[in-house]
Amino acid sequence: MKELVNKLKGDRVIWSFVALLALFSFMPVFSASSNLAYIGHGTGNTLGYLVKHLAHICIGFLIIYWVHRVPYHYFRAISKIALPIVWFLLLYTLLKGTVIAGANASRWIQVPFIGITFQTSTLASIVLFIFVARYLSKKKEENEPFQVSFLQLWVPVFITLALILPANFSTTALIFAMVMMLTFIGKYPLKYIGFIIGSGIAMLAFFLLVAKAFPESRFFSRVSTWESRITNFTTDKPDEDDYQIEKAKIAIASGRLGGLGPGKSVQKNFLPQSSSDFIYAIVVEEYGLVGGVSILVLYLLLLFRFVIASHKATTLFGKLVVVGLGFPMIFQAMINMAVAVELLPVTGQTLPLISSGGSSIWMTCFSLGIIISVTKKDEEIAEEREEKERRKEALQRLIDKELAEEDLPADGIYEEEGMMYSIEDNSRNPMNAVLNK
Repeated sequence: MKELVNKLKGDRVIWSFVALLALFSFMPVFSASSNLAYIGHGTGNTLGYLVKHLAHICIGFLIIYWVHRVPYHYFRAISKIALPIVWFLLLYTLLKGTVIAGANASRWIQVPFIGITFQTSTLASIVLFIFVARYLSKKKEENEPFQVSFLQLWVPVFITLALILPANFSTTALIFAMVMMLTFIGKYPLKYIGFIIGSGIAMLAFFLLVAKAFPESRFFSRVSTWESRITNFTTDKPDEDDYQIEKAKIAIASGRLGGLGPGKSVQKNFLPQSSSDFIYAIVVEEYGLVGGVSILVLYLLLLFRFVIASHKATTLFGKLVVVGLGFPMIFQAMINMAVAVELLPVTGQTLPLISSGGSSIWMTCFSLGIIISVTKKDEEIAEEREEKERRKEALQRLIDKELAEEDLPADGIYEEEGMMYSIEDNSRNPMNAVLNK
């Protein structure tokens, strides 16, 4: 175990916070999966869900380990190549999305031969953030006109968002906000940022108008859901989302200060998404205000560590990558918690590293691996220098040892059985040195 820990590079504090969140997730997932177990096979046995979550977490940490060993600047070139691939996956998801439990879930695709579902928008967000960081770091010293930057930066951004929007408004809004933050940090001109924000709002309004004109189209089937959620959030009209929020608030109120205890949640039997979207409510019910605040503090400390990692990064690309991949993770967690206490309407955002689910955990771990790769850059350079010096010294010692063992005269004169001869060739015939012997 000690050897394995020593092989982990990068910011050890980030490693620690990630491990703590992952370890804490097991008990809430194990407890909150009971309703899924009853619905799935009627026994209430959640052991299978716990083993499944364990497998997801283990694979996630393997992803972090593999990715953090890759120099982060490699992803700079990969993002440009991967973006068209992501567009194809998003379009395929939009057209052939998997239906889950009879609901329209066109944000998911099923991986062939494996049977697992995968949310392509999470991969798209990672690729897009790296692409934006690449462009901003590349164009820092160049004063390009807005028309050029619009074609090279904003057209790919809007294409990606347009392919995500019909199925997932909350993810689209979160990605757009994070891209705006990246461009602000990357010192993109403020007047252009304002124009892009206005253009984004105009495009969203146009999308809603088209959705109103064609309400029966499957591409606009989620618009009515968004409207109802916003309407019900601002009014007292009851619906399915209000039912979930009501049960979540009952769970939070039942937890009080110390909670009911691990596995003793009552509302997990009534919350439809108790192990994913509303797992924070189950955490507070079982572990009380202490547990809920502890989770919040862990995410805030992780955010603070991301700020430090961004500040310490030696390149602008590294700084923007840490911000672009780290901050959305924390904001997603805040959105999930805010939904549970009805500060925001229902969005469907999971709690990173705690909610159950394979693709969400793996994409979060992929982002963390890249962030840790940025943090290990300085220590890698130092280790490479030390390794280079050690190899140089070892090679010099080996050469000195070989020379000492040979014990040969420097002028090429050999002595054998009282005879002295030279192997130096002073004639035109290279065999004379042997024949004259």
